[in-house]
Amino acid sequence: MDTIQIRDEFIKLGQAMKLAGLVDSGVDAKLVIQDGLVRVNGEIEYQRGKKLHSGDVFSYDGQDVKVV
Repeated sequence: MDTIQIRDEFIKLGQAMKLAGLVDSGVDAKLVIQDGLVRVNGEIEYQRGKKLHSGDVFSYDGQDVKVV
């Protein structure tokens, strides 16, 4: 499982996906999230602006990333 480190209290899902290198742009993130291809803590997530906090795990295309 990969990890990304955040400095603030939270990071939005689209930004986290870009930071983890899972997508190239915010537009790409928006499309895969809207298509129901991204999970947050095991649940399908449709909101690009979903706030992720330390300990949350998101998954896309077979890769799991933990926010620390």
